[in-house]
Amino acid sequence: MLELSALGLLQRQPLHGYRLKQQLELFMSSYISVNYGAIYPLLKRLEERGEISVMAQVAGDGGNPRKIYDITAQGRELWREQMLEHPQESWVNSRSRFQIKFFFFGDLETPERIKLLEHRLRVCYLRQDYLEAQQTEQDDRVDLYQAASWERCKSTLQFEIQWLTDQIAKEQGAIAAVGD
Repeated sequence: MLELSALGLLQRQPLHGYRLKQQLELFMSSYISVNYGAIYPLLKRLEERGEISVMAQVAGDGGNPRKIYDITAQGRELWREQMLEHPQESWVNSRSRFQIKFFFFGDLETPERIKLLEHRLRVCYLRQDYLEAQQTEQDDRVDLYQAASWERCKSTLQFEIQWLTDQIAKEQGAIAAVGD
C-alpha cells in the first residue's frame, strides 16, 4: 500500500523523501503507519527498478542534499496496475487499500472507478454475510459488550455499503450526463 501511495503522490508532483512522508501521513495515517525506515528504502527500490528517477538535488536542512524524485512512465504503469488489482488480503487491509485507492480516483477513468467501487461493494456484501453467520452462531454466548460491538461493526458496514452505492450512482450519472 505504501508503494501504491508513494507512486500516486509522485505522479501528481515531484517530491523529496521528507515531503513525501509528510504528504503520506496527511492521508494515510488512518490506514497504515508511515515511517522513515520504510520511505527511504522504498524510494531506493523504486529508483533501482526504474519506476522513479532523481530529477534534481537541492540543499536540505543541515547541508545534506535532498533528492527530488519524479515518477517515470514505467512507474505510472505500475501504479495503474496496482490501482486496478484486487489482491487477496484481510478485511482490514482491503478496507485500507480501498481508501488509499479512492484518494487517487481522480487519476482514473470513470469505468475504472466504477469497477473498483463495484468490487468493493461485493466484498462488503460478502463481509456482511459472514458477520451475520458468525453472529447467529454466537447469539447464545454473547454478552452486552460483544453484542454492542457486533452492532457497531454491522452499522459501520451498512454505512459503507450505502456510501459505495451512492458513489456508483454518481459515477453512472456522470457517464449518463456525457452521453446526453
